[in-house]
Amino acid sequence: MRLAHTILRTIIGALFIGHGTQKLFGWFGGPGPDATGETFEQLGLTPGRRHALAAGTAEATGGTLFVLGLANPLAAALVSATMITAIRRVHAKNGPWVTDNGFEYNLVLIAAALALARPRSSRDDARTEAGWALASLAAGLAGAAAAEAAARHEAQEQEQERRQDAEVHEFSRSPAAVAA
Repeated sequence: MRLAHTILRTIIGALFIGHGTQKLFGWFGGPGPDATGETFEQLGLTPGRRHALAAGTAEATGGTLFVLGLANPLAAALVSATMITAIRRVHAKNGPWVTDNGFEYNLVLIAAALALARPRSSRDDARTEAGWALASLAAGLAGAAAAEAAARHEAQEQEQERRQDAEVHEFSRSPAAVAA
């Protein structure tokens, strides 16, 4: 069982390292932070570049921790948070099947990450593994919620700035401003 766990941890970790570095550096045919940021902006994750860097860092860090077998609960939380956000922002509306750009693949990755959440040093029993998986899922949900809250806050600030700019522009064209 340890060998299977190591193989799964290494494969999932390596894939997340690749996925994260596509966002961070444009490696492996990825778009890099600016283009990923533009995509994130279109998804309502503003500012896009900041969210792209955060997602790429979470994926690359989580993947690296999995490959090394270190801090597995943290690794599971990091990659789960990005996948939960991807499901919410991109895939949920399309249903489950990946053939329709659905969330099937993201959900499988979350399940795999949660299966790996138990620290190597903890005892092998179902209750311990379930506890670590649930704790990692809760942390992943919290991370996804924080990303959503940050995006909403930024969107509200941008809207407020846009309104203030429009008011200033409108006042500068008013007869009172022209007379002054």
